[in-house]
Amino acid sequence: MGGIGDIFNIAIVQPMLNALLWLYGILGDQFWLAIVVFTIVIRGAMTPLMLPQQRSAKKMQEIQPKLKELQKKYGKDRERLSQEQMKLYREAGVNPMGGCLPMLIQFPIWIGLYRSIIEALGYQPLHLLSLSGNIYPFLQGVWAAVPLNRFFLGMDLALTPQQLGGLTYALPVLVAFTSWLQTKMTTPAGGGDGQAAGMGQSMTLMMPLMFGFFSLNFSTGLSFYFIVSNIIGIITQGFISGWEGLLFWKGFSLSNLLTPGAKAQPSSKQQTKTKETEPKPASSQKGTQGARRKRRKKKRRRKR
Repeated sequence: MGGIGDIFNIAIVQPMLNALLWLYGILGDQFWLAIVVFTIVIRGAMTPLMLPQQRSAKKMQEIQPKLKELQKKYGKDRERLSQEQMKLYREAGVNPMGGCLPMLIQFPIWIGLYRSIIEALGYQPLHLLSLSGNIYPFLQGVWAAVPLNRFFLGMDLALTPQQLGGLTYALPVLVAFTSWLQTKMTTPAGGGDGQAAGMGQSMTLMMPLMFGFFSLNFSTGLSFYFIVSNIIGIITQGFISGWEGLLFWKGFSLSNLLTPGAKAQPSSKQQTKTKETEPKPASSQKGTQGARRKRRKKKRRRKR
């Protein structure tokens, strides 16, 4: 395990740590600003991986009517339905699992950034010793400014919201909200059958909550990375597939949020109106007409 840890430290942590220190030096000793610029650079470097996922999300939205037709046609034959869906995905150039690769690549970045923030902003002797062993020679001049400026609007970027308390709890909320909004924009509405749609909506809710929980237990500096990264993802997805996903309040209800895949039920007034306006079948109309004729004949007989 020590060998893997050393490789991770040399390949991920050291480059990220020194990049943050270099940005810190040229941005007026503002570590929060170094995190923001670093996030923009990372997202720019990951654009070739993220764009196919975002374009695939747009194509998924475009083929939703065809998917619904397949569900109506092959709804009882699950095997045939899955075959026809995969055929439609191939014809449209859609990869349903295309979003997994960018997510897997970002996990080492999150871990490396967390460790870099802890080491760069550490003020204890052990943290300073680790920093001295990971800093590149051309950045040795940063030692003149140690400890680094670790504060932004009174928040210590190396501590967690649970340790700081107060308004810092807004950061995990912003992380969860921006993650949810980004996921909602890249998830086609009503995609797949009922089970798949329910699973997709569950992931749309659970993943942002997971990121919010991470932000609650990790340094606030990492929350800055999540928020800026999500905002960049929302903006790029908006330019690719439109900005309708930002209108999240339309059709939003607590029941739909808690029961994924559930469709909105019409009100009682709407149900009564539809019952009144629904055309009656021809057989029932003929039956009512025959009953009326019998009643008329009985009345005539009584009069006679």
